[in-house]
Amino acid sequence: MRSNSEKITARLFCQSVPSAEHFERFASFVKRKYGEETELEFVAEPTLKNGFRLEVGENIYDWSKEGLLSQLEACLDGIPRTEASDVVPLLKSALKGWTPSVFAEEIGEVVSVGDGIAIVSGLYGAQYGEILLFETGIRGMVQQLDRDRIGCILFGDCDLVSQGSTVKRTGKTAGMPVGEAFIGRVVDALGSPVDGKGEIVADGYLPIEHPAPSIIDRQSVNEPMETGILTIDAMFPIGKGQRELIIGDRQTGKTSIAVDAILNQKDKDVICIYVAIGQKISSVSQLVEELRARGAMEYTAVVNCGAGESASLQYIAPYAGCTLAEYFMNKGRDVLIVYDDLSKHAVAYRALSLLLERSPGREAYPGDVFYLHSRLLERAGHLSDRLGGGSMTALPIVETQASDVSAYIPTNIISITDGQIFLENDLFFSGQRPAVNVGLSVSRVGSAAQSKMLKSAVGTLRLDLSQYREMEVFTQFSSDLDESTKNKLTYGKGLMYLLRQARFEPLSALEQTALLVMALGRVMQDIPTESLESFKNGFVDYVRRTAPELPPLINKGKALDREVKELIIAIAEEYRQKAGF
Repeated sequence: MRSNSEKITARLFCQSVPSAEHFERFASFVKRKYGEETELEFVAEPTLKNGFRLEVGENIYDWSKEGLLSQLEACLDGIPRTEASDVVPLLKSALKGWTPSVFAEEIGEVVSVGDGIAIVSGLYGAQYGEILLFETGIRGMVQQLDRDRIGCILFGDCDLVSQGSTVKRTGKTAGMPVGEAFIGRVVDALGSPVDGKGEIVADGYLPIEHPAPSIIDRQSVNEPMETGILTIDAMFPIGKGQRELIIGDRQTGKTSIAVDAILNQKDKDVICIYVAIGQKISSVSQLVEELRARGAMEYTAVVNCGAGESASLQYIAPYAGCTLAEYFMNKGRDVLIVYDDLSKHAVAYRALSLLLERSPGREAYPGDVFYLHSRLLERAGHLSDRLGGGSMTALPIVETQASDVSAYIPTNIISITDGQIFLENDLFFSGQRPAVNVGLSVSRVGSAAQSKMLKSAVGTLRLDLSQYREMEVFTQFSSDLDESTKNKLTYGKGLMYLLRQARFEPLSALEQTALLVMALGRVMQDIPTESLESFKNGFVDYVRRTAPELPPLINKGKALDREVKELIIAIAEEYRQKAGF
């Protein structure tokens, strides 16, 4: 902050010397606004052929030809993009209502620049999160407010910003263009298309940072957001508006679970948004092509900020995706958003913080890294009916090292979310896909977001699996087992095979219910291990082809009665006999 006793010198730039009356009016304005101690001096500026420019400290009043044209350009930039036939009336309307105004522009100076960070002096009125405009057209965002300088992250090539160059305030916060046209497209963290399919016509422009809905504006999470993955929908159900963490080591199938959840939203009137943070471009391209081949890009938007992008863009990428999701949520739509992954997001924020010379804490992360993710994930929720009833379901992904869920970032995000799906290395490499650890995974919303049909079909599945895993550990070195223990091990192994599911093959609620009732009815009890996989897949196909009487009997709003369960078991026994298992 500038001291009140600091003497300010004002400079009036004109082509010719103003009259004594005009000079006195300028001096009176300066003293009235900046104090009686302010002195005004005249500076001849031959290039100013029209108008004047008044500089008072970091404030500039530009009434030159260039300054007025700049105001007019800003006015025209505010015109919404629309069809060519509508441009002329909008231009006429904008010009008719435009009046040039005298206002103070705060101008600062770049002290140093490097690694995507610019240190700026002046701009005493700048606010945290405000966008700054550098003279080369590069934009940046205020991230550090010190007593005599500002730390700014750059959204562009830092080589275009040099020491001594000027920078000015815009008075705007970072934003993201939003609209229906983003569905089916791939954009970067600033909302610009990167899929080579032309410009996107946005419906509006929203700030990327926005307060989360209050408690009064929310309603309870009570509607299922089915993923099509039997393990998750049966034991760890996810509801609309929930935040469910997907956590595990590298290459254990975290992204596959999120992609399957997106594929399962086809024809369910759910908008999906996938945010790739620090991923390889080839991986994201392959994922987009997979979604497009399966018809999922018709309701999906992808925000891609690859590993080659700056830490500044990786930092704002999830907030940009969340803003796009909020646009649809506020219109009463249901949205599923995937953040892949927040570990890289935290690393990018740590890099920015260290470059801004913030004090490092645990694992060199800054002290506000918890707030970094909490203000992002708290924006998910189920809005009240008064606000349209829209919802945003968040699936953040976190990568662990050597399955260490007690590390700093994993524990932070676990405490923010409403449960976690933990993927285990040993299960993955043993062929169990998805490799969900039943003991460490949990959904804190629980069966409140599960359909009554599926809830009645699950039965004692989780308990039986836990008993099997424990019994398997104690009996792996034993050769003499009684018949009861052998039967329990065989039954548990059958349940493990039941939960195996190939990528990109989500199951419907009907298929999941039929599989659970069949397995818990011990139809698979005596089938050899090597035939369990083919029996399960064959049974699903058999139900699809030959059991038209099941869908009318299975109602999502009602629990299964005994007659329906007996019918499913009878169909399973019939298939087993016909297939010769």
